[in-house]
Amino acid sequence: QVQLLESGGGLVQPGGSLRLSCAASGRTFSNYAMGWFRQAPGKEREFVATIGVISWSGISSYYADSVKGRFTISRDNAKNTLYLQMNSLKPEDTAVYYCAARDYGTTSMSSQEYHYWGQGTQVTVSS
Repeated sequence: QVQLLESGGGLVQPGGSLRLSCAASGRTFSNYAMGWFRQAPGKEREFVATIGVISWSGISSYYADSVKGRFTISRDNAKNTLYLQMNSLKPEDTAVYYCAARDYGTTSMSSQEYHYWGQGTQVTVSS
């Protein structure tokens, strides 16, 4: 089992920045591919970003087109923590953001392929 706890959400003006954190506990964090998803009111949960495990070729990460160039996913295995740096925020980024872990080291953009979820943190972008 892996327990995940997000933090860092809040209210920010358009064009501002936030950094979300996801603290993991339980099994070895470094063995899990991780992802960020979000869900806006009345909408389905959607993929934001995913990051794999460290391998001989480096570490892979992928982003939704809507956040590419603005958001950066990263991980600190020594701290068992996943991050999402969000810059140039837009009102349409408003949502509850969830971190998730999957029992494999490979990345995935599908929420159905993640096995563990945090409780979510609210991000509101508004002037």
